[in-house]
Amino acid sequence: MKDYDIPDDAIDFESVGDMDVFYLMRVARKGLGYSRFASLTKSFPFSMSDWSEFLHLSERTIQRYAKEAKAFDPVSSEKIIEITLLYKDGVGVFGNRKKFDSWLSIPAVALGGAAPKELLDSTMGIQLIRNELMRIEHGILA
Repeated sequence: MKDYDIPDDAIDFESVGDMDVFYLMRVARKGLGYSRFASLTKSFPFSMSDWSEFLHLSERTIQRYAKEAKAFDPVSSEKIIEITLLYKDGVGVFGNRKKFDSWLSIPAVALGGAAPKELLDSTMGIQLIRNELMRIEHGILA
């Protein structure tokens, strides 16, 4: 499948975890459209200010993407997809969104005293959270 044949509207919160990683990589490389981003972000407890921090973009830039129906660059697109996958996994580990949302805001010793949400601005932070979720899922608490 060529990049121009990849519709990002096929990605939604419910199905993203079941998608082939290579397909998701191609979508990220193509650039996730703002409308798909807006649709995905309805599933999260994060504000536009939070997304601005996670993506290292100003809120004004994100607003411009909305106004111009512009796609995010590949790096931002990949991070949006990574956070979506992580969030979906976290809800699965905790059993519901409310519990996971709460955990995201509580400082964790295993994460260097940072609240998980504070680490969503980097790929390494996302991986640390993913590792901690795996430990929680398997009952290996720090």
